[in-house]
Amino acid sequence: MFMIEDELHATQWGPYVTLAEAIAELRRRVLIPWDQEPNRAPCSSWQTCGRNYEIVECDDAWNELRHIPALKISAEKVVWADGMDHF
Repeated sequence: MFMIEDELHATQWGPYVTLAEAIAELRRRVLIPWDQEPNRAPCSSWQTCGRNYEIVECDDAWNELRHIPALKISAEKVVWADGMDHF
């Protein structure tokens, strides 16, 4: 199982059965403006903050196996993590 997590704000979405499903959701989020849900940061300084998305792989008991850096979205830019372009 996979979850999408904003490691800056400890917010999670999912679960996604496959890594491909989680990446597809992040590709969808790239099309959403940074200041609209779900990209709008939940903090009071959201205008200067952003989301730092990573994909968390979990086993069947929801123990975290690994964190995969994926995507950063802010008012300034959208940046995919190194290596995410081959998925």
